[in-house]
Amino acid sequence: MELLVFYLFAAISVVAALLVVFQKRALYSALALIVCFGSIAVLFFQLGAYFIAAVQVIVYAGAIMVLFLFVVMLIDPESEVFALKKAGNLAVVALPLAVLLGLILVGAVGDFAAAEKPPDPPTLHTMAIHLFTDYLLPFEITAILILVAVLGAMVLAKRTD
Repeated sequence: MELLVFYLFAAISVVAALLVVFQKRALYSALALIVCFGSIAVLFFQLGAYFIAAVQVIVYAGAIMVLFLFVVMLIDPESEVFALKKAGNLAVVALPLAVLLGLILVGAVGDFAAAEKPPDPPTLHTMAIHLFTDYLLPFEITAILILVAVLGAMVLAKRTD
């Protein structure tokens, strides 16, 4: 069952990530990104990284994507009209997927209740030691990527003025 859930949500995350890139409408791309974030959260949950899974849902799929969807729907004048025309078709697909997700969650809760007690989580001190010794290079690369993204956003904003 565990392997089936992994393959299912891994496939969902890959398909959703491809839909983010290849969608023509920004609204559907944002919705596919929310699905991708949700499926990745399930994978983190399966790995035992419960905090990361919760952060993935709360911060990314919850706060940031809701804000992004709000901005997209404000900017895209046809989004409301287009969504109303397609709402009937989406309801046919959404109901079976919701039932399937509910069954998977019921199975996961049953497996979680029957599982052994997980080991104690690492302390902040041990996480800091690992971050600044074993994972220093990926940490620095991430910092550089974020710095380049901020600089790129500033350059693009400067050009539009």
